[in-house]
Amino acid sequence: MTTPDIANPAPLKRPRLIELGDSPDADPARAAEIPDAPPTGRAMRNLARASTQTRSPLSRAALWVFSSLFAFILSVALWDFVTALLSRNSLLGALALVLVGASLALVLLLALREAATFARMARIDRLRDEAITARDRADLAAARRVTAALASLYRTRPETSWGLARISEHQPALFDADALLNLAETELMAPLDAAALAEVESAARQVATVTALVPMALADVATALFVNLKLIRRLAQIYGGRASTFGNLALLRRVFTALMGAGALALADDLIGSVASGGILGKLSRRFGEGVVNGALSARVGLAAMEACRPLPFVALDRPGTSATVSRALAGFLSRAKEADAARPAP
Repeated sequence: MTTPDIANPAPLKRPRLIELGDSPDADPARAAEIPDAPPTGRAMRNLARASTQTRSPLSRAALWVFSSLFAFILSVALWDFVTALLSRNSLLGALALVLVGASLALVLLLALREAATFARMARIDRLRDEAITARDRADLAAARRVTAALASLYRTRPETSWGLARISEHQPALFDADALLNLAETELMAPLDAAALAEVESAARQVATVTALVPMALADVATALFVNLKLIRRLAQIYGGRASTFGNLALLRRVFTALMGAGALALADDLIGSVASGGILGKLSRRFGEGVVNGALSARVGLAAMEACRPLPFVALDRPGTSATVSRALAGFLSRAKEADAARPAP
C-alpha cells in the first residue's frame, strides 16, 4: 500500500479564467438573440402523417399471411392443450374446454360489434348522400325517406324526442324537399351539434394543457392520439349511437386523409393568428405555443369528424367556425397569455 507524498502534494485543478478586457464581446447585452422558431403543432402533424400512411400491397399480404399463420398456430396449440388435458384429467380438460369456448364466443361478439360499427358508418354515409341527392333533385319522396330513416335512427334518444315530435307535427304540411330536410336538420341536429361541440372544445383543451405542461418526449403525440380517438368515439356515439375500436381508427384515418388532402392542417398560422393576435405567443414559452397550436389543430380535427359523423350536411344550420371554436376551447390559455404579456416589463 502506497502512502501519499505529504511534502509534495499534487497541484489542485482550478478553473481557467480568460480576461476579455474592454472587448465589445465581453458585454452579454450585446449578444445576438437566439432565434425561437414559431410553434408548428408537431404532435398533431406527426399524428396526421402516421394516420394517413398507406401500406404497400406487399405489406398487406405479409400482414395477412403472418396473422393467418399466428391464428392457425394458436388454434392447433389450443386443440393439443385441451385434448392432452382431457386425456390426463377429465375435470381439468372440461374446464379448459369451457374457457376456450368462452374466449371464442367473446372474439365472435367483438367481431360482430366491429361489423355492426362499420355497417352503421355506411348507413350514415348513405343517409348523407341521399339527403344531398334529394336537395339537388327537389325529390320530396326521397326527403321523406331520409326523414323517416333519421327518425328511426334517433327514436330512442331523449335529446331528440322534442325534435321528433315537432317533425311529426309539421311534416304533413310540408310539400317541399328543402323545407322538410331543413326542418329535420334544425330539430334533430341542433342538440346533437351542441353536445358534439362541447366534446371538441374539451378535447382541444386537454391536448393544449398536456402539451404545455408535460415536457416528456412523445407525450404530446401519445396524448393527441388518445384524446382524438376518444373524441371520435364520443362523436360517433352522439351522431350514430355506438362506436368500436377499429371503427374509430378507420374514422380517424378518414378524417386525417380528408384534412391532409384539403390542406386544412396547413392552416396553423391562420388559426393562431385568429386565436391570439398581437404576437402574444411569440413572447411566451415555446411549450405554451405548441400547446395552443396542437389544441387548435385538435379542434379542427374534431370539426372535420363532426361532418364525417353527421348524417346530414350543414345547410339549415351554420357550420361551426374554426376560429370561434378554438377561441372558446382555449379561452383559459388566451387569458393566461394576455396576463403574461401584461406582466412582462417594457423594454
